[in-house]
Amino acid sequence: QVQMVESGGGLVQAGGSLRLSCEPSARPLSRYATGWFRQAPGKEREFVAAIALISGHTSYADSVRGRFTISRDNAMGPVFLQMNSLKPEDTAVYYCAATPSYVIDITGGDKYDYWGQGTPVTVSS
Repeated sequence: QVQMVESGGGLVQAGGSLRLSCEPSARPLSRYATGWFRQAPGKEREFVAAIALISGHTSYADSVRGRFTISRDNAMGPVFLQMNSLKPEDTAVYYCAATPSYVIDITGGDKYDYWGQGTPVTVSS
């Protein structure tokens, strides 16, 4: 079964930066969109950012807009999440997900078929 594989998480001080990467465990994998979600301890999973891989259209949660950037080099390659000006409230396990099918709303976690195991991000104050 195809899974997404995340990397790049770690411990960083507030104000610092991290770059997460995500790619499928099996290639090639045609994807319509790839998204990042996060779940902090004791909280529900929330949407962070997503990108439609052919058009490059992006969407961001209000809490990260202007600080995080989602990108890809091409429609079949890895997807990156550049996280700048990190805050302690960004601490969470970050999950990558992908969908092979067209969806209107790429922010909804229920639209994604393939998920990763998550990579932890800890931002110290």
